[in-house]
Amino acid sequence: MISPRKKVVMYVIMVIVTTLMVFPFAWMLMLSLKTNNEIMTSPLTLPKTLNLENFKNALNTLNYAQLYGNTLFICAISLVFELVITFLSSFVIARMEFSDKVRSKLYGFLILGLSISPFILLFPVYKINVLLHLKGKLALIFPYVATSISFNTLLLVGYMKTLPSEIDEAGVIDGCRLWDLIIKVILPITKPVIATIVIFNVLYIWNEFPFASVMLREVSDYTLSMGASFFKGKYSVDYGGIIASSIMIIVPELIFYGLFQKNIVDGMTSGAVKG
Repeated sequence: MISPRKKVVMYVIMVIVTTLMVFPFAWMLMLSLKTNNEIMTSPLTLPKTLNLENFKNALNTLNYAQLYGNTLFICAISLVFELVITFLSSFVIARMEFSDKVRSKLYGFLILGLSISPFILLFPVYKINVLLHLKGKLALIFPYVATSISFNTLLLVGYMKTLPSEIDEAGVIDGCRLWDLIIKVILPITKPVIATIVIFNVLYIWNEFPFASVMLREVSDYTLSMGASFFKGKYSVDYGGIIASSIMIIVPELIFYGLFQKNIVDGMTSGAVKG
């Protein structure tokens, strides 16, 4: 039983943390309604009028249909590749019987990427893309797949290890081949953690800028994260356009996260078998 005093303290802390989290977005909304001159001279004051010119300018400057299309295409293809690769490799590590020494080394190798920032690899990845003649969207898809393997493996292996071995034994007794065991038995059980992986990776690709800025050369291949670069000229910067375009990119992301946040909690905390 939580005492009233502790409950009040918890609510106060919750309000403070929520305010700190919401403030940057609220400030962006406020700045998006100002002119560039107001943004530079009085960034902390309320806008004098309800000015939507920044949003009109962003809609006229950016081809949002193309930016969204490119981003969703890259997300979909990357997710298919990385889920197939990491699900199968995680199944081998977590469920199949072989030397524990080999298992630990293989698992350690696959999650080693968590200790390395992917942005350190920008130049090597760029050189590999040049060597393999990968351009446009393909130059982003393969790096996204590679940089996601460690995180996906960490979640999938941890989740699969919690599944009772009796599940596999029951499947084999019922006549399941290895492929049937993977697809028909283990895959349905791992849906919560797969949903979590999908959400995290979609949000990562949606926001990722360093790789996109280095690998993409044609405007027709630009993703949403590259949209703000259209408002930066050689001698001037349209701050209002940058802020307005950023809001139009962030809002769908917030809606997506809000709709599927329950899946993240379920995927991170679910047990093996529910009665």
